Amino acid sequence: HANCDHEVRCAKRLSKIRHHCHRHYYPREDESIPRSAHAPRHRFKPLAPKGRISSQALTLFFFLLSVSQIYLLFPFELTLLTFMPMLFCLICMGLLIRLTSMYSTSCEKQAATHVSLEQEFDRDLSQLWRELEERVVSVANRGMVPITFQPSQCCLNSQTDNLRYPLAVVEEPIIVEVVFRNPLKVPLALSALSLLWKFTLKGFSDPQGGATGETVSNEKETTALNDIIDTQVIPEFTISPEETKVARLKLLPHKTGELHVLGVVYNLGTGEVGNSEGSLAEDLMCVRGQQNLEIQGPRLNMTKEEKTSVRYGPDRRLDPIITPPMPLLEVFFINFPTGLLCGEIRKAWVEFVNVSAAPLTGLRVGSTHPEFFTFGSAASDLTPVTPTAAEHCSAYKTVAMPPSVATVSPAAFGVTSGDQLVVTEIPLSRGVLGPGEALQIPLWLRGPDQEGVHEINFLFYYEMTHLRFSETFSHRVLRHTAFICASRSLSVRAMASRSNTLHGRERETEEQQEAEEKNGSMLVFVDVENINTSEAGVREFHIVQVSSSSRQWRLHKCINPVGDKDSKLASRERGKLCFKATRCRMEEATSDAAEKYTFADLNLGNEQIVSSTTPCADFFFRRGLHSEARRGGVSAGGASQMQRKSLTPQSGTDDGGTSIVKKCSEVELDIIVLWKAYVVEDNKQLILEGQLHVALQTIGKESCSLSQKEETQEMVLLKFKPDVPPPVSKPSLEQLSHLIKTCLHYPESYDHPFPQKSLCTVPVTLTLSNCSLAQVDVIVDLRHKTTSPESLEVHGSFSWLGQTQYKLQLQAQEVYRLFLKACFFQAGVYNLGTPRVFAKLAQTSAMCETSQQSAMPALIIINSI
Repeated sequence: HANCDHEVRCAKRLSKIRHHCHRHYYPREDESIPRSAHAPRHRFKPLAPKGRISSQALTLFFFLLSVSQIYLLFPFELTLLTFMPMLFCLICMGLLIRLTSMYSTSCEKQAATHVSLEQEFDRDLSQLWRELEERVVSVANRGMVPITFQPSQCCLNSQTDNLRYPLAVVEEPIIVEVVFRNPLKVPLALSALSLLWKFTLKGFSDPQGGATGETVSNEKETTALNDIIDTQVIPEFTISPEETKVARLKLLPHKTGELHVLGVVYNLGTGEVGNSEGSLAEDLMCVRGQQNLEIQGPRLNMTKEEKTSVRYGPDRRLDPIITPPMPLLEVFFINFPTGLLCGEIRKAWVEFVNVSAAPLTGLRVGSTHPEFFTFGSAASDLTPVTPTAAEHCSAYKTVAMPPSVATVSPAAFGVTSGDQLVVTEIPLSRGVLGPGEALQIPLWLRGPDQEGVHEINFLFYYEMTHLRFSETFSHRVLRHTAFICASRSLSVRAMASRSNTLHGRERETEEQQEAEEKNGSMLVFVDVENINTSEAGVREFHIVQVSSSSRQWRLHKCINPVGDKDSKLASRERGKLCFKATRCRMEEATSDAAEKYTFADLNLGNEQIVSSTTPCADFFFRRGLHSEARRGGVSAGGASQMQRKSLTPQSGTDDGGTSIVKKCSEVELDIIVLWKAYVVEDNKQLILEGQLHVALQTIGKESCSLSQKEETQEMVLLKFKPDVPPPVSKPSLEQLSHLIKTCLHYPESYDHPFPQKSLCTVPVTLTLSNCSLAQVDVIVDLRHKTTSPESLEVHGSFSWLGQTQYKLQLQAQEVYRLFLKACFFQAGVYNLGTPRVFAKLAQTSAMCETSQQSAMPALIIINSI
């Protein structure tokens, strides 16, 4: 698009032209019009009662067509397709798409949008494509971006970088868009409109650049040069009075060399708009016209001389270099949806077609939303092999009786670094896609977690197998932009709580009991709410499975009653599930356990979904990547979701024990809720499926599947004096309360003959477990806190016999048992949870001590017989 200065200049020139045209085209009665003695006379339809005009004046004044905008399109991957114009209109108007239109299962085939002249230039979007291409090039070159890297520019205008010569490919069309304006009050009819060019033959097979041949032009001959460059000729081009009209002229080069577009040529005449075909030559007398296209480049303002003078740089838009044949890729999407539920999993297909005569290799896909799609892992099951066969199949891999626990490595799903997640390599047969060959592979999609319309950009990158033309033209790209409308589905909230009891009767041996007490267990509460509206056509949701993924923890069993196994949620209904989580067994913790994740599946439906395979595991490892892709990725040391953010505040100095205490309350456990939705459309029931993720990081802190909106950072005043060093951070009382885990073992009921023996003694075992990786000092006080009547009413009249205060020192993750005796004087119900436990890290001050009082009552029933 023309810049502001150019528009001002055009407006001034146009005002002069209009004044000049009015004075010459509409002469006064007494004004004579000079003619040239050598100019032939032609009679035209009168513009005024007594007005005539010569051919020279016609040539002079009819060249007043304003060429204000010039676009140049190099369709390296010319796959232009109008992508559902009505849908785009609805999106632009901000209207939501009806959800019932999202469930169509017809095998619709859509071509990649790439670039077209209808698209308006957006500087921010252009920078986004540049950064995305740079990241793909970096991955393709093993993490390094070549110094000679230049971003691909398929469409050039006044706002793009036009300082370097653009590259076009032989046998691929070049389209030049020229905007004409008719400033007159009469219509103008152009015929035989075409581009005027000059071409220098040059071969590029020689590494030194090749030999330069003769220079040819179509200024005099046109048909004889079609074997070099095929020039498109528009037979008729009519412009109404004061109309601005766009003409797109095409060139098809057949030889390699240097092309220079000089201007446009046409036959010009006047005529009434709407003449019948074939009457143009009879009703009009045409004059051959020509207008040169001279583009002024950007003003130079870098050096001192350029700033003090007015200098302009070159604009090479109309001077492309025609290169030898290159591979050309076309991409088609099959069954690609326009709308999804949040978290919904849909299986589509992608077809890659090499429409050129040269093979291609190194096919990769980069995206601004890598968490939205996956092509599956290398070991994923790709059956069924056709979209038609997969029309009514589940997107997940389901089996009858699978192993409930599996350990997988993130590297099996392409998770090695941040850039590797954004860029996906497409495996090709023998590493090459030959001329005319096509490849069709499945594509799994997952609806965004946030509702609304999402713009998702794909960049398809590929290289040529033969000798490269130059270092700056070693690859080609194909762009695609898709719009997805996401609607609400489920909201999942989860919280982890430490388990206060250990059931020894469930252990087979004493060694297993001690090992599990050392490893610990948790209770995980999952709260699911149906936030979908009933107007969308979704009848109800079914929670079919809850899975977990972690390097340390796994879901062990579901504690909900058997009758609540099939969880159904209608609109605005909620349900809560409770699970027991245990640490991974020692045999599962191999040498590379830090790099592997344990997936555990707890089935709530009829079929078991294998969460450790495609696509469930793919989307788990890709979760939360959108913000990282926008910020430019993470370090190559690992993926962003693999690196948990430390809960230690950045401000303050760690005294050495804070991090140890914090790790006692940290937990790395991800919950995966898999659901099915039953939708009614056209009196037919469709089943949709999806998954939601919840990341648990701290015990006692609730996490939600819906990501919270990032708060805007407030403006901070500049400080010219160094800040005061922050105080040494110390563990809080709440954090210290997680150092020691206590558990009381006693019989639930005890029978005693009080008439024969007045005192009843019951053995009680107090188990102390050090949850930290450091040495901890523990004080156990068995004395009741108060002796008030209210305390006696709560605790009952019982006493602890023997030693009532213990001072212990527990090593890292040590389990210690205290054998106590409780004395009762009468039958009743008593609360044994009176012992107070104080804990602190060894070699720290006493100020860090805190009470470790269990909130759960320990009730025992004493019966008299």
